[in-house]
Amino acid sequence: MSEQASPDSIGTGEYTHQQILTIMSGLMLGMFLGSLDQTIVSTSIRTISDDLHGLSAQAWVTTAYLVTSTITTPIYGKLGDLWGRKKLFMFAISIFILGSLLCTLSTSMYELAAFRAFQGLGAGGLFTLVLAIIGDIVPPLQRAKYTGYFMASFGSASVLGPVIGGLLAGTTSILGVAGWRWVFLVNVPIGLIALVVVYRTLHVHHVRRDAKVDWRGAVALVVCLVPLLVVLEQGRSWGWTSGRSLGAFAIAAVGLVAFLWAENRAGLTALIPLKLFTIRPAAVTIVASVIVGAGMFGGMMLLPLYMQIVHGASPTRSGFLMLPMVAGLMLASTVAGQVISRTGRTRIFPILGATLMALALFLLTQISADTPLWQVDVMMFVLGYGVGNCMQPLILTVQSAVPPQAIGVATSSATFFRQIGGTIGVAVFLSIMFGGVSTNMSKEFAATPAAAIQAKQHASQLAGITDDSAVINTMPQPLQHAVKQAFAESMTPVFWIAGGLGILAIGVLLLMPEVELRKTSANAAVRQAAAAASE
Repeated sequence: MSEQASPDSIGTGEYTHQQILTIMSGLMLGMFLGSLDQTIVSTSIRTISDDLHGLSAQAWVTTAYLVTSTITTPIYGKLGDLWGRKKLFMFAISIFILGSLLCTLSTSMYELAAFRAFQGLGAGGLFTLVLAIIGDIVPPLQRAKYTGYFMASFGSASVLGPVIGGLLAGTTSILGVAGWRWVFLVNVPIGLIALVVVYRTLHVHHVRRDAKVDWRGAVALVVCLVPLLVVLEQGRSWGWTSGRSLGAFAIAAVGLVAFLWAENRAGLTALIPLKLFTIRPAAVTIVASVIVGAGMFGGMMLLPLYMQIVHGASPTRSGFLMLPMVAGLMLASTVAGQVISRTGRTRIFPILGATLMALALFLLTQISADTPLWQVDVMMFVLGYGVGNCMQPLILTVQSAVPPQAIGVATSSATFFRQIGGTIGVAVFLSIMFGGVSTNMSKEFAATPAAAIQAKQHASQLAGITDDSAVINTMPQPLQHAVKQAFAESMTPVFWIAGGLGILAIGVLLLMPEVELRKTSANAAVRQAAAAASE
């Protein structure tokens, strides 16, 4: 280990500001890689499915990636605590790069789904390991002020992803390769740069602990989550009470019971130790993460649909239109980080964030096809500002509430439950929204005679409107406005429910005690404990 990169060089086990920034350069590239992939693929998936002649299989591409990335999140957290994070982080990036390259070579949607599943095996480690590594090297009291760097990386990817995805998907060929294939190919050079930077800069001392890997818990988690995530993604098309859906729920329930049994048997070596739930700040964080994840992802997911369907924005333009929300998120994270680093207090920020999130979601219940975009921009900014106050303070709280040796598993648990909440929210909210479109269209046609007449002339197009919304902009104006208004009204109950979840999150977060942030990094604390034990 080089003297420049080692914390020993300053004699305290802590890293200097310059050393932290050097390490963070590689971490931000890894986070940017994962964030960019999420947004760039969602923008171009329709073009991809058309080219591979598999529109009906489109959902499986998303589901496959979601299943593997969610399942591996807590596994990476646990293995990082046991074996160290640098090699594991490089492994995750390498798997992600290889998966991206394989996706580029896909010849069918089912082949693409398989390769996306492989890619997700790497993606599961990108976010959780980045947050855990920062927990290792930066004291919680100082960690918040570095949040702005990560929010800048996340925010840039959130804006650039839809723009780049739209441009690449809309290009027939680049250097002899179909434009949509570059959606995955672009990950390769970014990932390779990240690998080199991480290898050269990420020097984190790790105190190895001999402990068993909870493979029984991991297998039970797979049995629980695979059918659950599949039915959450496919339930709307299968029918929530169909035999396949009920069977998937039943298998998931069996997997959950087996997982709880395995974790109870494993004790402190468990993948997600049940003892974590006896630590009040950790338990509140995990419960709040599920609720906030459901409200946040479920509510935020509808906004690009609103921009594209109701306001007729292209995927590229909708990426720019989401900028106010990203700006609010980045500003809130930066301001909260600076205040936390000075005061050491985190409790008020997630409560404030959940309040603003609920307020914004309730305001969004009033939007219609005629709402000016500037008003929606204000609501999105408030929503982003609320979300920005929830994310990092909750992670800081749980990382300070658990022993330094458990930072990885605590971080991955909070991330894991937020993903689960988000997945449930998206699936349920989409089902509610699309389920209401037909009824709301009938109401709009009844109120607009001209639209009712035109609806009969375009009956075949209207029948498949929830599968192909692009035809809306080809319809006559009265019918077009009625359909757009129907979609806007179908989003209203979703925003009401999401806002209600925000209120519930406030109630849960009020149970959070004030946690004193540690003044030393986890890395330094573990080394000091190891040195004391050897004396």
